[in-house]
Amino acid sequence: MATDYGKLILSESAGALRDAELAEARFGGLLESVPDAIVMANAGGRIVLANGQAETMFGYARGELRGMPLEALMPARLRAAHVGHRRDYAARPLPRPMGGGRDLYGLRKNGAEFPVEISLSPVMLEEGKLIMSAIRDISERKRIELALHDKHAELARANAAKDRFLAGMSHELRTPLNAIIGFAGTMLMKLPGPLNTEQDKQLRTIQSSARHLLSLINDLLDLTKIESGNVELDFAPLQCRPLIDEMLQLFEPQARGKGLRLEAVSTPHEIAFLTDRRALQQILMNLINNAIKFTEQGSVVVRLSTAAIDGRECVTFSVSDTGVGIAPECRSQLFQAFTQLDAGPTRQFEGTGLGLHLSQKLASLLHGRILFDSQHGVGSIFTLALPLD
Repeated sequence: MATDYGKLILSESAGALRDAELAEARFGGLLESVPDAIVMANAGGRIVLANGQAETMFGYARGELRGMPLEALMPARLRAAHVGHRRDYAARPLPRPMGGGRDLYGLRKNGAEFPVEISLSPVMLEEGKLIMSAIRDISERKRIELALHDKHAELARANAAKDRFLAGMSHELRTPLNAIIGFAGTMLMKLPGPLNTEQDKQLRTIQSSARHLLSLINDLLDLTKIESGNVELDFAPLQCRPLIDEMLQLFEPQARGKGLRLEAVSTPHEIAFLTDRRALQQILMNLINNAIKFTEQGSVVVRLSTAAIDGRECVTFSVSDTGVGIAPECRSQLFQAFTQLDAGPTRQFEGTGLGLHLSQKLASLLHGRILFDSQHGVGSIFTLALPLD
């Protein structure tokens, strides 16, 4: 038995030597000019040719790899399985691109493991078939991937901590601000006693600043909820015209204070569909508030209708104004977070720069989107389109 095994080894070695001579004669010079490590093996899994790059990668001297089994270049735990994979590939030798297949590891002569990528290609000769492997050491790439993974996990933990902080602070931030706004309103109503002109002015400044700060906090908290996926939507049947009437009633004092006409135009028939009332209301409030804020004279009109958009039947809420409009070079910034188109040193309009960004995010959650058309110096039309189905 031992004698037969010895004969087999001698036969394999002789075959490998013959294949090595053939491969060296045909491919030796060519493979030395290839930047990748190249190893060629015969049908028995014996290395018949390895270029200098492969010998350097695995830590072997010139010609030392020739005749060795392929499995000697991989960790012991992978060798038994590789014999089966090698035989399967020999039965169906199709080209396999670099990076295809399993996670693979090489083994240097000194016992060090390292991750590799391998491409396989059959080489047909008259004397038989060889398998050519191109091998790349991807240790550096794996190191970078691990560092990026760790950084991503660190950022995820920081983001989760931020979300927890903002969620926990919402009550603590809103409660004192609501108290400031409430007490300022009480004093402005002169319930505690009369006010002189300067006191009235200062109290209105306090009230206005507190409302502005509360609006900023609300926008930040809403954005945090959306970005973290914690927004809970309640889709229910909604009649559109009563909601629009409610919005007009809410913004009528603001429009009247600027001398603007605020009106609604809708189809003669009632439109009802499934949506989240709170999210829709917040979008409309942002669009109407912007229209009034950026309009000094003329009107703001809210139109309710239906239209086919991108092949879907949609209910459309359009808010048009006769305001400053949007310059063409500013349109790409329109829905970006914390962006004010009027952001220079002569800025006239207050705001967080989150209104349209939040509105577009909410519209997406409602399976719709916000469209706009504008002419600088003439006015703008923002249209919220939500699917009726």
